[in-house]
Amino acid sequence: MKQHRYEEITMQARLDVMATELGPKLVKHLVASHRAVTASSVPQATLNLVDIRASQINGCAPCLDMHTKEAIAAGETSVRLNLVACWREASVFTEPERAALELAEQGTRLADGAGVDEDAWQNAAKHYDEEQLAALVAQIALINTFNRLNVITRQVGGSYQAGQLG
Repeated sequence: MKQHRYEEITMQARLDVMATELGPKLVKHLVASHRAVTASSVPQATLNLVDIRASQINGCAPCLDMHTKEAIAAGETSVRLNLVACWREASVFTEPERAALELAEQGTRLADGAGVDEDAWQNAAKHYDEEQLAALVAQIALINTFNRLNVITRQVGGSYQAGQLG
């Protein structure tokens, strides 16, 4: 029986954005925007799923680390978290959550096609009112912004503690 040896990998970010003059100002406004979205009537569990799915697509370790730990702290189950990447084939998501996940995928993969197709939009509109749709679109845009900041600068995931950012 072959044993696996795991070696500690030391990773380092390319840039500490928060050590720049711009970084804290930028993040302050992004976090304020995020707070506005979380104050909407879209369930927090749905927003967490959107964050996780976009972060999976974008390969953003820090955001996956943060949002999965926050979802667990909020009572999300490991079964649902483990199935987010293949939500279409899983029976554990509600129809509104599935519509939000589809919107998140298409809104994240803009370069792969024609953007968000009419079917995905109409399906989301069946489950969410205009205020909620605005919140979902804003959340998708925000998580993609955070993903891109982290991926471009190679931020490292793994050390986030639930509740760390307030």
